Amino acid sequence: MTTPLLEVKGLQKLFPVKKGLFQQRSYVHAVNGVDLKVYAGETLGIVGESGCGKSTLGRCILRLIEPTKGEIQFEGTDICKGSKQELHSVRRNMQMVFQNPFDTLNPKLQIGQILTEPLFTHGIPREKRQRMLEDTMEIVGLNKRQLNRYPHEFSGGQRQRIGIARALMLQPKLIIADEPVSALDVSIQSQILNLLQDLQEQFSLTYIFISHDLSVVEHISNRVAVMYLGEIVEYANKDQLFQKPLHPYSQALLSATPISDPDEQRERIILRGDLPSPSNPPQGCKFHPRCHACMEICRTVAPPLREVDGRKVACHLY
Repeated sequence: MTTPLLEVKGLQKLFPVKKGLFQQRSYVHAVNGVDLKVYAGETLGIVGESGCGKSTLGRCILRLIEPTKGEIQFEGTDICKGSKQELHSVRRNMQMVFQNPFDTLNPKLQIGQILTEPLFTHGIPREKRQRMLEDTMEIVGLNKRQLNRYPHEFSGGQRQRIGIARALMLQPKLIIADEPVSALDVSIQSQILNLLQDLQEQFSLTYIFISHDLSVVEHISNRVAVMYLGEIVEYANKDQLFQKPLHPYSQALLSATPISDPDEQRERIILRGDLPSPSNPPQGCKFHPRCHACMEICRTVAPPLREVDGRKVACHLY
């Protein structure tokens, strides 16, 4: 079997909650025992409600946030155990595109300065920088004459192109895209998605695509992981998930997506209650307080992520 480019094992991230002097210390379980495999050239979509931990997972994989526990193996090397120098060399092959590019672009620097910063940091010779800079601007659909402009002089779609250009500068193998189109107009979203797909084909890129928009994930992904309260509850090929979701949470998410065909009928599944607090998750299956198919065992025993019909599902129904 093909060796994965990235493999995550038992990844956990706990954030301590500040309490009073005599109160017991508690933690927010942002990511709780996640296992993932990402293969070269594919796009893995990660979906779930706001607060489910998908963005924290992406940042932990890049070690922008230090994980509490677990392994992150990139090309067979556990980057959680490496030194800062080893991590520095690995990061050249792992980059990120953020949700809001305006917040991640230094407003005091010109675009040319922003894009050449990673080249300088990773020791790219001066004579190569300008050529790489101009080539990358052209690849993402921007003009090299815009290099002396500042971030506020660009539209939202152009700023996201700049964010993509920054991620491409070091010619990485893996790009984690965290809600890259959610802040953009619908017409601009399609342009950015098409750009990402063209870049993937041109440079053999591998993506982890994080989004709450299932229609976007269906368009761009090969496989999909569904997250709920820091855990993966279903892990399947795109066609399997969107044609026949197995986990009740996946079914509820898909039932809420708009239907383009007016003659098609779909039963809407309404989730009961609100998303539980990640600092005090329910016992047993974390989804059981909102699940329409809850059984007695769900209240006390957490279901493992097991193989079912060529996919993985964490549910006592299977």
